[in-house]
Amino acid sequence: MVNGIEIRWHGRGGQGAKTAALLLADVAFKIGKHVQGFPEYGPERMGAPITAYNRISDNQIRVHSNIYDPDFVVVVDETLLHAVDVTAGLKENGAIIINTDKSAEEVRPLLRGYAGRVVTINARKISEDALGKYFPNSPMLAAVVATSKVMDRETFLGEMRASYQHKFEKKPEVIEGNMQALTVAFDAVI
Repeated sequence: MVNGIEIRWHGRGGQGAKTAALLLADVAFKIGKHVQGFPEYGPERMGAPITAYNRISDNQIRVHSNIYDPDFVVVVDETLLHAVDVTAGLKENGAIIINTDKSAEEVRPLLRGYAGRVVTINARKISEDALGKYFPNSPMLAAVVATSKVMDRETFLGEMRASYQHKFEKKPEVIEGNMQALTVAFDAVI
């Protein structure tokens, strides 16, 4: 895809990978990008592996298929490193972003020879510190935006605040926690 990036998300049902992919598409659209954000459905159930996708471009997107050669891969649940070939087709000039408390060197042996950039982030700790519960999608969303540089920090955080204010209109108490999770995760990746 010319002048754009493709992202593949790997998670488990209920962890928010699909929601994060759709949020990223929404935020990118609001800043004038052409976008796609969609899940790949299978036998969906809580805890089952799921895949979601994003295409983000400055130009019109004419491709309408799954993403087979992504620029970036996001792994929301590190146990998937043992179950799914998360690096399949991943471009070596891109990156894989993994939710783990391990270092990049510790997880690299699980990546089937992938030689590109490996970014690790402890989304569990970030979300538990900021929200009091384990919701990895906000930290992982910030991590992929920071890693891919699809938009700058202030634009991203501003658009996410607006999105959260709309989404959590009836629960405004969760907005600041989510914003803190986004900020900490974004800054941890840089």
